[in-house]
Amino acid sequence: MSIWKQDTDLDRINAWNRHSLVEHLGMHVAEIGDDFIRGTMPVDERTRQPFGLLHGGASVALAESLGSVAGNLCIEPSDMAVGLEINANHVRAATSGVVTGTARPQHLGRTTQVWEIRIEDEQARLVCISRLTLAVVPRPKPKLAG
Repeated sequence: MSIWKQDTDLDRINAWNRHSLVEHLGMHVAEIGDDFIRGTMPVDERTRQPFGLLHGGASVALAESLGSVAGNLCIEPSDMAVGLEINANHVRAATSGVVTGTARPQHLGRTTQVWEIRIEDEQARLVCISRLTLAVVPRPKPKLAG
């Protein structure tokens, strides 16, 4: 049974990320299953640190981006999920290629969510594991002009 409460069209979801950090770092949401979202990010000059390794901050950006998109797809459109806390353990270096992150819920509550995001290299070896906590809050109403 699917956990999603909103449309999971990949083209629409990827369009949300245009003109943002997600697009700048080359992230792409590639797959949505009944209880997970999966995306990729290149390991290149945009995402490596000066020693040639995947920057830990880029891994955290991928984790938070995937978890936040997933969190917002699990709630009613009148609400939004926003980050409260994220942590990450970097367990293997990546120097080239593409990393793939998979976000799965650990807790989907009325006011909080907890997501685990596993980031793996092209050989399916764990590069980073992250936990993201989101708060579910009412979406602000648009202000009327005038």
